[in-house]
Amino acid sequence: MSILADRRTRLLVQGLGRVGQFYTDLMIEYGTQVVAGTRPGKGGTRHHGIPIFDDARAAARSVAFDASVVFVPAAAAAEAILEAAEAGARLIVAITEGVPALDLARVKATLRESFPAVRLIGPNCPGVISPGQCKIGIMPGYIHKPGPVGILSRSGTLTYEGVHQCTALGLGQSTCVGIGGDPVVGMSFVDLLALYAEDPLTKGILMIGEIGGSAEEEAAEYIRARFRKPVVAFIAGKNAPPGKRMGHAGAIISGGRGTAAEKVEALRAAGVTVVDSPAEMGAAMQRVLGSEEEEG
Repeated sequence: MSILADRRTRLLVQGLGRVGQFYTDLMIEYGTQVVAGTRPGKGGTRHHGIPIFDDARAAARSVAFDASVVFVPAAAAAEAILEAAEAGARLIVAITEGVPALDLARVKATLRESFPAVRLIGPNCPGVISPGQCKIGIMPGYIHKPGPVGILSRSGTLTYEGVHQCTALGLGQSTCVGIGGDPVVGMSFVDLLALYAEDPLTKGILMIGEIGGSAEEEAAEYIRARFRKPVVAFIAGKNAPPGKRMGHAGAIISGGRGTAAEKVEALRAAGVTVVDSPAEMGAAMQRVLGSEEEEG
């Protein structure tokens, strides 16, 4: 099994411009069922046989889809997300960078009130991939292999590093999710851990966090109280000075809170294996899964 997306997922691509077309071709090449796209003013045309519509509502009148990926410009991303939800998408993956935090706060409130079944990943994220089944996003598909490790991360490039290390050690992945590095994002670590907990294929979790916010501390509390699968974690940014943003808009220590040390302490107190270097992620995952097999 997998979480969020599998070979049955039917995908709408919102924003079939130059960038959207490039990644759409790669998603199709991977095997994802891309069934339609949107681009204002281009309705009635096609991209490699895929019908293009002016917007998601028009697409929904002609094509059945259950997921959407958003490549539209930042100023229109919030509207595109809500449009996809209204059109029937139950998973929305927002790749777009630079979406205003207030826009996302409004989107989350609207989804919670009017579309509670919709799951939003991102924005500013690499997307979701269930190896061998479905790729929704911009991640390099070839480094992923099917297997028992669930990977969730706030950092796109560190996600790829964790995947590469696991694959090289013979540890495939169930589903990999980049949640995004902005201050306001859709699904959280806790939301995803709850899904991984119910997935029989997922035997262990690699969680990659970073400074800023409280997502990792919240995940630690959830793991301590309710999660029973082994977890390996790495927290990026331990040398970043307070008040200095590191890479992502959400990666900033503010008011003395959100430090790497606080996150590491919370995770270790919850029984998580926390590594000090990203180079150790795959090996640590291999060790904890080996220990679980020996105990079993």
